[in-house]
Amino acid sequence: MSDEIFKIGFPTEIVQEGKVKVLVPKLEAFVKSPSEYAPSKAPVFYNPVMELNRDIAVLALQAYQRTLKREISVCEPLAGCGVRGIRFAAEVKGVKKVLINDINEKAFELANHNVQMNRLGEQVTVKNEDANFLLGSYGAPRKRFDAIDVDPFGSPVPYLDSAIRALRNGGLLALTATDMAPLCGVHPRACIRKYGGKPLRTEYCHELAVRLLAGCLAMMAAKYDLGVNMVFSHSTDHYIRVYAKIEHGAKKADENIKNMGYILHCFKCFHRETAKKLFLIERSIKCSECGSKMNIAGPLWLGRIFEKQFCKLMEEEAKQRAFKLGRRIRKILTLIENKTEAPITYYVLDKLCDALALPVPPVRTVIKALRKEGFQASLTHFNPKGIKSNVSVAEIKELLRKISSR
Repeated sequence: MSDEIFKIGFPTEIVQEGKVKVLVPKLEAFVKSPSEYAPSKAPVFYNPVMELNRDIAVLALQAYQRTLKREISVCEPLAGCGVRGIRFAAEVKGVKKVLINDINEKAFELANHNVQMNRLGEQVTVKNEDANFLLGSYGAPRKRFDAIDVDPFGSPVPYLDSAIRALRNGGLLALTATDMAPLCGVHPRACIRKYGGKPLRTEYCHELAVRLLAGCLAMMAAKYDLGVNMVFSHSTDHYIRVYAKIEHGAKKADENIKNMGYILHCFKCFHRETAKKLFLIERSIKCSECGSKMNIAGPLWLGRIFEKQFCKLMEEEAKQRAFKLGRRIRKILTLIENKTEAPITYYVLDKLCDALALPVPPVRTVIKALRKEGFQASLTHFNPKGIKSNVSVAEIKELLRKISSR
């Protein structure tokens, strides 16, 4: 089926992404001013900036399929033009069936066209239903999916309940959240409403965002006697992404609840610590370093947010693929794969040096100095100036003063 034959009533163009070609809205045709967000103005949602997100999703799904060593079924309930699901079918070995869906009738038509254009009609089914209704209809034991990818415009929380129940035991759930203002503490009440935890506007807010989403998922799953095993996550551009395996059993759910807790942060001296329970009311918790009031984030996920073996499989897959953004993807994966056991939160040199009125030294210089002193220290993908370390804030400040005086 050619573009000339297919008419949908708005400007389109064909783009190449990964191994597929898809017809998408011509975004510049829908923008009236430079400040407008083009993907949300088009009749069918398509965001070219999310290509890296989709690339990493392909790697994660392939890593997951390799752990199962069998054919898998996949669902994308919020498909837009269908590019993600179509790429899963074309690029992930061992994918038997893909179901893509969108409630938007124009999106349904465009996705159908893209499936046929890539000759994937026998492998990919397209539906035009409400996402939660669709997922709910696959909740019975023998109808469930091996993997579900929820990639909404905004928060994935409205789809968590139905997505969790539509997954098989050991199934993979991938979640995108683009509502970074609530998750990073700009709109804390919205975060508490949606994710059940309080955020903080700290220098490591992107890690807090991942942990708030992971915690929300864990508590939602626990209601159904399901546990979650967080295998991968990343914070990139304007969004965060979490990948988790859903595991059946009340014991698994109970174990997850033990991973829930709080992060206490002092905005005066930047000291931070974790707590599984808060025995005292918030206003009485004092910083152990300077005596100031501690601010609280949570409840959120304090457990692991990466699994070493899963990250290793993704790295192996990345080396074999020629993505346009391959170098950036490999850098992200390398930073993550080597830090799966790193401490919670990270220090940002710009923030510390600004408070101390010191010049900002190279990140690697500080890491080298920390390791020389016997501390763990590594880079983090969350922030190019960030350092994951078990050093206390007082000790890293002293170290920065020493480096500056050399």
